[in-house]
Amino acid sequence: MQITVTPETFRLAEVFTISRGSRTEAKVLTVRITDEGHAGWGECVPYARYGESLESVADEIASLPEAFTRDELQGLLPAGAARNAVDCALWDLEAKRAGKRVWDLMGLPAPGPMTTAYTLSLAEPETMRAQAAKNAHRPLLKIKLGTPDDMARLAAVRAGAPDTPIIVDANEGWTTEIYKDLAPHLIRMGVKLVEQPLPAGADEMLAEIERPLPVCADESCHDRHSLAEIAGKYDFVNIKLDKTGGLTEALALRNMAQVQGYGVMVGCMVGSSLAMAPAVLLAQGAGFTDLDGPLLLAEDRENVLRYDEAGVHPSSAALWG
Repeated sequence: MQITVTPETFRLAEVFTISRGSRTEAKVLTVRITDEGHAGWGECVPYARYGESLESVADEIASLPEAFTRDELQGLLPAGAARNAVDCALWDLEAKRAGKRVWDLMGLPAPGPMTTAYTLSLAEPETMRAQAAKNAHRPLLKIKLGTPDDMARLAAVRAGAPDTPIIVDANEGWTTEIYKDLAPHLIRMGVKLVEQPLPAGADEMLAEIERPLPVCADESCHDRHSLAEIAGKYDFVNIKLDKTGGLTEALALRNMAQVQGYGVMVGCMVGSSLAMAPAVLLAQGAGFTDLDGPLLLAEDRENVLRYDEAGVHPSSAALWG
């Protein structure tokens, strides 16, 4: 079994800003695994928030033995970007070997399109109002907040898209006091969900308050081990392949979370269609889907995912799975 790791860069259509900073490109690692004439591939986005870099993730992958199974991989690498790319490449490889789609290997029905959120970058209120107006036709907007001055931004987005459902992502940017102040306004303006309002590890307050507005764990939930730590504090979990370490753990997390009463959101880092393809399968039946990474790019791979009024469609076999 041969593994190659290639760093690649995709330009963004516009500057993308969250509470932790801005970027103009998506830097990813593409992993290809070849074995006995068949090849599979996957993509990951190393994330500095979790101590990852292109170099550190490539080193993790380089540490793998010459041969291993997908089940064995789960114990060889921790949850994170490195295991994600390898795990998804192995799923693709298994499908190519069998001449079947991944969902057939899993015994699942063929997936369909999923309505996806479209993310508005953090910006000055008037800019966000214009972004909202431009995208008001979309079925769901996700707005990036996470500063002490977000009330004006929230009002501007609602003015630009008065009838569009909205979810809010603070990316750990609020304090307890800010969130207590903002929460009634989020409800008043019809926000459907708020992601990670407080920093992971400093979110105990969420267990002490009523939550008429559902709260979703993102940075606080990585894999199944996280569920014990977030009990009583969150209503949804945002499952991302780069956090779980691949589709294998992501499916297990989704199933366990649902059994424990959590709603499920399937999200993504900013990556190409290859990164989103396995997540579309994961998103089937999710309460919220946020797989808009390719829509934020100025360039993408060949055989891109299809987005239309029905949402994001499952990948072709030429792309993945």
